[in-house]
Amino acid sequence: MHLRRPTKNPYFKNENSIQPIEAALQDTDRIEYFRGYTNALLEAVHQDGVDVRSYFAWSLLDNFEWADGYQTRFGVTYVDYKTMKRYPKDSVRFLKEWFEKHKAP
Repeated sequence: MHLRRPTKNPYFKNENSIQPIEAALQDTDRIEYFRGYTNALLEAVHQDGVDVRSYFAWSLLDNFEWADGYQTRFGVTYVDYKTMKRYPKDSVRFLKEWFEKHKAP
């Protein structure tokens, strides 16, 4: 790690990507975010009559983020950057079940 400017403040490095894959696949914070957002979509449809045609989750895959590089993982699919193998996170299952339950007739 290289800092361009010296600083008097302490700097703490947290390597979020170094964790067992089982922990990375359990993305409960993301599930709670999706639960809140999809419930708000339902309210918009049922209470306000909003014609919602689609919803796109950000992001399908873990990928390169301009501000954080490969460290932050926003995707609902875990990507092993060494092998490029992909593993669905728990949030994929949540979204799949939610949309199966709430799809239009």
